[in-house]
Amino acid sequence: MDTIIVLMEKDEKTGFLEREIFGITISENEEFLVNLYVQSSKLYIRLSTDRETKDWEYDAIFDYFDSDVFEGKVKSFTEVTDTYDPTWEAVLDFDETDVESTCENVRTILSIFKNELYDVYDTIKDKEDEYTNEE
Repeated sequence: MDTIIVLMEKDEKTGFLEREIFGITISENEEFLVNLYVQSSKLYIRLSTDRETKDWEYDAIFDYFDSDVFEGKVKSFTEVTDTYDPTWEAVLDFDETDVESTCENVRTILSIFKNELYDVYDTIKDKEDEYTNEE
């Protein structure tokens, strides 16, 4: 089943969502999407895990997540550390007239994110002792 996400413009000063730009149809990986919005000709996409993480997994996921997989796809990709579960923010240039390209970019970023996150899950599955026995 497809999910339609409404892309909104966010006011720089107030932080309020001001106007609807267009809808983005996502058929897979939407569980990783926290939110997305446009501000000052940039598209901001917040991504997080598809499940609640254990305390030890929080640092482990950040330690093993390779943000370089987004090189050439986004302007920036940064960790957001003031959230309960590991979260990242991707920033892209935004052109309101290029709807199809924007939609495809969002779908591509979600796919890359899922692949990298699942690789991290696999890598850290046996590392709990390393993260719970730290001194």
